[in-house]
Amino acid sequence: MSEQAEIRQLHPSRTHRGVTAATRYQTLIGDYGTSDFVMRRGGRLPEVTIAYESWGELSPNKDNAILIFTGLSASAHAASSDLDPRPGWWEFMIGPGKAIDTDRFFVLCVNSLGGCFGSTGPESINPATGKPYGLDFPELTIEDIAKAGHHLLHELGIDHLHTVIGPSMGGMSALAYALQYPDEVDYLMVISAACRSLPFAIAIRSLQREIIRCDPNWKGGHYDPEQEPESGMLLARKLGLVSYRAAEEWHQRFDRARVKKERRKGVPFEIEFEVESYLDYNARKFVGNFDANSYLYLSRAMDWFDVADHGGSVNAGLARILVKKALVIGVTTDILFPVGQQQEIAEGLIKAGRCVEFASIDSINGHDAFLVDREHFCPVVSKFFED
Repeated sequence: MSEQAEIRQLHPSRTHRGVTAATRYQTLIGDYGTSDFVMRRGGRLPEVTIAYESWGELSPNKDNAILIFTGLSASAHAASSDLDPRPGWWEFMIGPGKAIDTDRFFVLCVNSLGGCFGSTGPESINPATGKPYGLDFPELTIEDIAKAGHHLLHELGIDHLHTVIGPSMGGMSALAYALQYPDEVDYLMVISAACRSLPFAIAIRSLQREIIRCDPNWKGGHYDPEQEPESGMLLARKLGLVSYRAAEEWHQRFDRARVKKERRKGVPFEIEFEVESYLDYNARKFVGNFDANSYLYLSRAMDWFDVADHGGSVNAGLARILVKKALVIGVTTDILFPVGQQQEIAEGLIKAGRCVEFASIDSINGHDAFLVDREHFCPVVSKFFED
């Protein structure tokens, strides 16, 4: 490990948007041989910290490391541990004897650069001003997120990955990692992601960003941390939740069920249907736990990402990926990243001569199926690692 690297544990009394003392940090000094972390679109960060958690033990020859990139709104807390017993966002997938078996692998999950769960992002302090970056944070790309993960591994003394994994935005980051460091990863797992976003997904995220920016409390991106644009975030999250699930699931779960009279307040246009109550409850859980500017930066990074930028066409870009085998998983009811986009990844890798397993999962849970559909996802992931 570099002498310049710093691993430290937060003081128990200090929390950061849900990050507790159990989360470990890796401070990155910048690009190798330089003082700054240079961004793909030209910006620079003088100081970068990446939050991560890990499970399992690194083998003596360091050949069993798995790196997981998260979706847009997730932290590095993918699974519980002795340090942090809270259930993680992928609890059913990661652990001893589970599909991603921590008895076999050393598993790391990173919070994305630009995020707000301990990694450097727009709400971090800009050393030049002593104030939060806000919109002075450099333009962020998926490639930057992948690069930050690569730098973390370098500081940990890991120069080769067994597997890089990512769902949703994390799948884009996993692709970017394999594109930028083709000789440093053996296996690739991409879940409910795409080579590039389609107009529908771009439109949804564009509306979310506009809703946030229209909140008077946003104040051009330089809002008071004690007075964030909560109304904008609430509406943006509700719009996102609608796109994360499938219409049939909404129908089966709620049909036209009404909120009980004792829960109503008798005001005009109040929440009347149970599906409205569900959206409101889950959006309010999110608001206050996620930085508005991070939401803007990360969602735009997803819109910008295009594998074709790495070769002139999607297939040429995919041909740069040199993994021994890839697992690509899509969900038939996903409207945000339709299953045809995962087929495009698989077919492009096959054309490039790679060994590819493609799984089309018929789940009612839409884009979020990887978070909740244990029955369908665990066997596919387990089989990949067994093979």
